[in-house]
Amino acid sequence: MLNIRSAQKSDCAEIVSLISELAEYEKLAHEAKATPEIIEQALFCENPNAYCEIAEWDGQVAGLALYFYNFSTFIGSNGLYLEDLFVRPQYRGKGIGKSLLLRLVHIAKEQDCGRMEWSVLDWNKPAIDFYLGLGAKPMEEWTVYRLDKKALNALA
Repeated sequence: MLNIRSAQKSDCAEIVSLISELAEYEKLAHEAKATPEIIEQALFCENPNAYCEIAEWDGQVAGLALYFYNFSTFIGSNGLYLEDLFVRPQYRGKGIGKSLLLRLVHIAKEQDCGRMEWSVLDWNKPAIDFYLGLGAKPMEEWTVYRLDKKALNALA
């Protein structure tokens, strides 16, 4: 049976484990640096930087949706940005990913967000097909740019 709930401080080590599993799947394990302490500070400080919903299947942690809020100057309202959606392989095909995403849709509506966005690796066909099947549209004219910590330090 599926249960989706907001993460608690006691989930921080499990959240890091899920992030590590996602990083491995995305071939980015070398970039996964989060620790339980970092996650606790980000999610459970006075002004959280991010939020997390946990999916449990029969009492076992099956996945997560980690998100934060941004702001669109064009539409003049907050948006919800889905940073990570991950369901452990043994729990896939049970509707958990869709349920997590729908939970965030409801949160976005409750918070009066003007939109919800996320990024998908261009080779991740199962995720792309999943999102397209829900009615999401790719932003094909946009390219994501990033300054990593090394570049930030160099520019500062």
